[in-house]
Amino acid sequence: MTDETEYAPPTVWTWKQGNGGQFANINRPVSGPTHDKELPVGRHPLQLYSLATPNGVKVTVMLEELLAAGFGAAEYDAWLIKIGEGDQFGSGFVGVNPNSKIPALMDRSGPEPVRVFESGAILLYLSEKFGAFLPKAHPARTEALSWLFWQMGSGPYLGGGFGHFYAYAPTKIEYAIDRFAMEAKRQLDVLDKRLADNEFLAGADYSIADMAVWPWYGALMQGKMYGESATFLSVSEYRNVKRWTDAIAARPAVKRGRMVNRMMGDPSEQLHERHDAADFDTKTQDKVAPAAS
Repeated sequence: MTDETEYAPPTVWTWKQGNGGQFANINRPVSGPTHDKELPVGRHPLQLYSLATPNGVKVTVMLEELLAAGFGAAEYDAWLIKIGEGDQFGSGFVGVNPNSKIPALMDRSGPEPVRVFESGAILLYLSEKFGAFLPKAHPARTEALSWLFWQMGSGPYLGGGFGHFYAYAPTKIEYAIDRFAMEAKRQLDVLDKRLADNEFLAGADYSIADMAVWPWYGALMQGKMYGESATFLSVSEYRNVKRWTDAIAARPAVKRGRMVNRMMGDPSEQLHERHDAADFDTKTQDKVAPAAS
């Protein structure tokens, strides 16, 4: 750890535009659009505007699972939103999500377009629309929703808390890293205890609860988030989470969902835009990363 310097909060906080490390250009205290930019619209009723962060992966996994289950009306267009370049502050995107966060969905299947924002809300919306991946029986349905909202409340401690201070903050702050590392491990322990006696989070059936939690905690277990954090957090001790992580990772729809709107990692695992199932097999250069030279 680097030496910490005493920080004295100002009497009145003011925005310093360059503050925020690598996220300085998108870390701002005001909402609304910064520029005019309409969103593209493809041929399918479901239009997704996203990026393959864990929150984005939740929805593409759900859509691919719906298609794999035979729901043809779940066909969708997935458009890339480059959050590092501020695409989420374009007027069209703000019209779909006034909070300027990915993912955002437009459902044009009815007489009036319906916008849905926040990843958990999108999962629940799609589940109810298609009648899938959410138990019908009241106790099991309630359990699934409890774990869905557990992720929505816990994720920021893992991402904006541990992940930010461990991997992205321009200065390593011992107190912040220790505090959020402890919370990340506590959350993994919560999951491990639940999965000790249950195949999936809601019980015996795979549901939107698993689709919400896996992109965050599964990626952490696989060492795909925050550099050496898997070793730092000793994730190998959470054996039940590991079993669950591997089982979900092996699902073909999950493999496809992880690829959509991905801009990082192995180019063979990236599909920048998705407009048809055939895109996974017939990638073109405008849809995937350029080949390494």
